[in-house]
Amino acid sequence: MTQYLKLLLDLPVVIATIFIAGIGGTFQYGFSVSVLTSPSVFIMDLVNETCVQRYGVSLESWQVSLIFSFIVSIFCIGGLVGSLAASPLVSKYGRKRCLLLNNFVAILGALLMLLSQKALSFEMIMAARILYGINSGVSLCAHTIYLIECAPKRLRGMVGVTVATFISFGKFCGQLLGISELLGTAERWPWLLGFNGFTALLQLATLPFLPESPSFLLLNRGDRQACENALRKLWGNNDYTREMDEMMKENVSMQNVSSRSLMDLFRDKSMRWQLITIIITFIGLQLCGINAVYFYSFDVFRAAGIQEQQLRYAALGTGLCEVTASFACFLIIESIGKKVLLFRGYMIVSVMLVLITITLSLQDYVFWMPYCSMVLIFLFIVSFSSGPAGVIAPLPGEILTQSYKSAGYTLACTLNWTSLFLLGMVFPFIVRYLGAFCFLIFLFFCMICGLYTRFNVPETKNKTALEIAAEFEKMHTKKSPEPDLSVIKICESKL
Repeated sequence: MTQYLKLLLDLPVVIATIFIAGIGGTFQYGFSVSVLTSPSVFIMDLVNETCVQRYGVSLESWQVSLIFSFIVSIFCIGGLVGSLAASPLVSKYGRKRCLLLNNFVAILGALLMLLSQKALSFEMIMAARILYGINSGVSLCAHTIYLIECAPKRLRGMVGVTVATFISFGKFCGQLLGISELLGTAERWPWLLGFNGFTALLQLATLPFLPESPSFLLLNRGDRQACENALRKLWGNNDYTREMDEMMKENVSMQNVSSRSLMDLFRDKSMRWQLITIIITFIGLQLCGINAVYFYSFDVFRAAGIQEQQLRYAALGTGLCEVTASFACFLIIESIGKKVLLFRGYMIVSVMLVLITITLSLQDYVFWMPYCSMVLIFLFIVSFSSGPAGVIAPLPGEILTQSYKSAGYTLACTLNWTSLFLLGMVFPFIVRYLGAFCFLIFLFFCMICGLYTRFNVPETKNKTALEIAAEFEKMHTKKSPEPDLSVIKICESKL
């Protein structure tokens, strides 16, 4: 761990890239996911007030809740649109320029949020949520590819984890800024919802000083000199000859091959196992039960005796726990390996789901059981954030060659947004009919993901995309049985 951390500290420009790309990248996604919890009451008041002032109609509570649910879920629709647009954008304009242009979408959304209260228009919040979703969909793809391609191969796992770290940090900031002592008040909530614009401005002011992705410059643009200049700026006087040679080998293998589409990825038999890996891991990322755990956390905290006005601080604890665990994953991933973290993480999470199901079922009968549930919730968050959450986000950029990266991330992000949207629609009904036993459904997906990783995914640590492709081929190619020489000799003697 210390060895890899020292290597990273010797690359100050790469560290700056991590923070600058992250604050305007996946931070936006995490912030937008958690930020509506605190001002929900004020937004619903605005919805009702808008209808009264404009139409002279006072909505019933279920109607207001329905509109608010639509405001929440429309973010996923924007995210899906952004994910589908990300592939051609990052291939045509480059990773850095795509991130820069994407900031204007977030700034426009922030302006709508800031003016919504004065304009007495909840529709402006809806439009802003769509824009925030588009921004998040593009940034999930562009930020991850840019970061992976700017990092040295030996630090790629460590740097890739920061994608998930900034998601967790964004969630925590949304919770923190939403408390009443800061921006979670009737007067200041539009500034809370418009905070995405400030982080977008920060990236817009700093990202131009960083170079474009070296891999993009060489493999997509064919500009070797620009690639070397970018590597020199990112890695300073460190030796980058080996990485340059590996990129040249990939460049040779990609001669006359442009960026591939999503359909090409589905058709290419040589990419079959990489494709299956992306599908299983990204569906499992949303269906592992993390959202269910957060949903039940407030009930568990109440049962444990935490006062209603103190629940927001308990929620801050879960967010801080997620950030801390993600940072721990950042420190240990290069030492332990991605495959081990992924497999162990899913197995531990599976055990936690079983135990949480038991404790939630018994908490009305045993007075100390809610405290067990509370401990298990924190352990679940730690296991998830230090394993699957940190490893899966950068996975397509590691297992796919340059021509398939943008298509792979488009697929991964599309699966992420679709699963998130469907889960949000279906989960309330699952809870209604199954209660605490809903965790057994998520247990199934965790077991599938863990076992699939154990037997079908090679270790990606310190390997190029071509080397990983060879490992996939080696794992899944059926070897023809060697002939039994003794039997041959007997047959020959008889003849």
